[in-house]
Amino acid sequence: MAIVVEQTIPFSAPSLDLHNSQRWNQLLPLIRPSLKVVQTARNQPILVDVALAKSTFVHIAAVGTTGAFSSKLLDDRNVTAIVTGQAGAGLPTSTEIQDAMQSAGVAKSQGVVIARAGKKRRVELQGEGLVEIEAGGALELDHIMHLLANAKEACRKSVQDVTELLKLFMENASTAHSKFHVEKAGGKPAMLHFEGAAGYEKAKHAVERDLKHAMKAHSAQEGEVTYNVHYSDVNGLSRLENYIIAGEIAQYLESQSIPYRLSHSTIVDHSDAARGFSISICPIPTRFLAPQPKPHQHKAASTQDDTALTQTLSQSKPHLTFHDADVRQRIQSGCAAVISAEPTITEYDTIVGDGDCGYTLRDGAKQVLAFIRARDLTRLPETLAQLVAELEVNMGGTSGALYCIFLTALASALASETTVAGALKEALGQLMKYTRARLGDRTMMDALIPFVETLERTGDVGQAVREMRAGVEGTKTMEASLGRSAYLDESATRGVPDPGAYGMLVLLEGMAEV
Repeated sequence: MAIVVEQTIPFSAPSLDLHNSQRWNQLLPLIRPSLKVVQTARNQPILVDVALAKSTFVHIAAVGTTGAFSSKLLDDRNVTAIVTGQAGAGLPTSTEIQDAMQSAGVAKSQGVVIARAGKKRRVELQGEGLVEIEAGGALELDHIMHLLANAKEACRKSVQDVTELLKLFMENASTAHSKFHVEKAGGKPAMLHFEGAAGYEKAKHAVERDLKHAMKAHSAQEGEVTYNVHYSDVNGLSRLENYIIAGEIAQYLESQSIPYRLSHSTIVDHSDAARGFSISICPIPTRFLAPQPKPHQHKAASTQDDTALTQTLSQSKPHLTFHDADVRQRIQSGCAAVISAEPTITEYDTIVGDGDCGYTLRDGAKQVLAFIRARDLTRLPETLAQLVAELEVNMGGTSGALYCIFLTALASALASETTVAGALKEALGQLMKYTRARLGDRTMMDALIPFVETLERTGDVGQAVREMRAGVEGTKTMEASLGRSAYLDESATRGVPDPGAYGMLVLLEGMAEV
C-alpha cells in the first residue's frame, strides 16, 4: 500500500481564538463527547469526563494553559477533569475542582490528583485523598500524565502509591531541551542544546547528546527500575520527524540494555516560535511501572492485491525480452551509485527537508540488491511486482511511497508495452494520477519527467540523462510548492538541488552508464 499525503492550510489565529477559555469549553466536548461542563460554587467552568466517573483508578484533573494545550492533554482518555483557564473568578482551588467533580458523579473515595504546570516542582496533600502537584513546565506535566496513565494497576488504584510515585518523579526527573537556532554553525543548520549551539548533521547525534545529558543524573541506580522516557516535539515537528526521534531514542536505550517505557506529546510554545524537542527521563521502580515489551521483527507479507498482480504477470507473455545479466548489471550499478551518494543526498535534505531522503533511498537500494540476489530477472515484470511488496514495508518516507507507485505501474507496463521507453511513459502517467507534483514544483518529478519524456521521444539514453541533469540543476533556483521545502523561504533553498530529484538522477544515471 502506498499513501500520498498533501499539505493543508492552517486556520488563522484570530479565527481559532485558542486563547479564549470559553472557546475550549466548547471545543473539547466536540473532541471528546463524554466531557460535560460543570460549574464550581464560584461559577468557574470545569470539564468532567462522565465516562470515567465510576473508574476504580485514582482520578486525574489537569489544569491546562489556555491556547497551549498539549496533545497529551487533548488525547488522554485517563484524565477525568480538565480546567481550561482563568475565566471569571480565576482558577478554581483544588478543593473546588474536587467538589465539582463530585457533583458530576465522580467518586471521591478513589482519590484525586490535581496536576498543573508551573516553575517549581512540588507535591502537596490538600486533604484526605486529594493531592496537588506542580510540574516544572509543560514537558514534565505531559510526562506525569503518561506516567499516571501507564503505571501498574495496583499503583493506579491506590492514592498512597500514586503519591509516592509522584514524589519519586519530583525528586529524580531530569530533562534536556533542544531547538533549532536561527544562525548556522560551521555552515550547517544549528541546534541550541544545553551546552550552546551545535551544528546539526543527523538526528541521531542530536538525540544522543540530549539523552546522555539527561541520563547523567541517573548513573547510580539501586534496585530494579524502568526508565520512563517522555519526549515532546515543540511547535510542530512533522510526524516523520517524530518517528525518527522516537526511533533514535529507542535504539540508544536498547544499545545500552536499558529497560524503558517511551511516550510522546506535542507542545506549543507561544513565547518562542523555534521548533525543537525536549526529553524528560525518570527511573521508576518496577513495582510501579513495567518496561514496554520489545517489538517483534516485522515480516513482510504480500497482500492479496500484490499476489493477484504477481499471478497475472507470471501468466502473461511480455513483448519484451529481458536478459538477466544485462538487467542485473544495470540495477546493481544504479543502486551502488545511490548508496555511494547517500551522504550528499542527506546533506541536501538536511538543509531543505526532513533529513531522511538519503537514508530512505540508500536503504531502498540495499533492499533491492538483497532482493534480486537469487531472483530470475528474465521474468522482470513478475519480479518487479514482488519487489514492490518488499519495498512497501521497508522503504519509508514520501520517496518510498512514490517509488512503490511508480514501480507497480512499471511492472504492469513492462508486461504489455513493446519498448522500455513506452513502459516508463505509461508508468509515469500512472504516477501522475497520485501526485500533484509536476515540472517546476521542485520534486523528484523534475528529474523523472524529462528523462522519461526525452527517452520516449528520441530513444537516446544519453540525451535523456542530459535533460534530466538539466532538470535537477534547475531545482537549485526553484521555489518549492510541495513538500517540506514549501515551508522554507526561497533564500534557504537557493543553490541546493531538490534531494529527491538529485537521488533520482543518481539512480538513473548509474543505470544508464552500463
